[in-house]
Amino acid sequence: MSALSTLRFATFRVPNQVFYQSALSAGIVNLKPLVPGHVLVIPRRVAPRFRDLTADEVTDLFQSVHQISRVIEQEYKAQALNIALQDGPLAGQSVPHVHIHIIPRHAKDFEPIDEMYTELDSKNLAQDFADAYAARPSRAERKAFEAEQRAKEEGKADAPFAGIEDERRPRSVDEMREEALRLSGLFPPENRCDFE
Repeated sequence: MSALSTLRFATFRVPNQVFYQSALSAGIVNLKPLVPGHVLVIPRRVAPRFRDLTADEVTDLFQSVHQISRVIEQEYKAQALNIALQDGPLAGQSVPHVHIHIIPRHAKDFEPIDEMYTELDSKNLAQDFADAYAARPSRAERKAFEAEQRAKEEGKADAPFAGIEDERRPRSVDEMREEALRLSGLFPPENRCDFE
């Protein structure tokens, strides 16, 4: 298998996000997941559209989706999964690299149930990656934000973010690496990732 250090999601290097690898595909944790456990499965070769994949890549990609989805469903105690492929800009694809979303679902996580598709369609992953790589919050900043959000939820009026609408923030490289390392350990040795 090719080195993870060279793996790209379109133009973005993502070695710290990889938790699963096969001969032709990889599973990566999401920069801005809709819910915990929302991951992406990508072909190792950058291919903008599904039609650009070889038959071997398609087979490997969907076998990888099958294997990863079973682990994600169990690990996140999901009651169901959304498995989505947005093929082309008019289908909502915002990164020119084939990717399949695996999204664990639970009762009342989105109301109405199909609201998840609105959230998925409204996200410009390419811009999210560009923004995140330009100005990544540090782990300390992310932890402070999460503490402030918890304080807000507990009704503490002095929370600095008390008046700000919740918004998904990009996770730090360290956070994504930790999740990738944890998830990687749930797969057979041949699919695990070697972290330096």
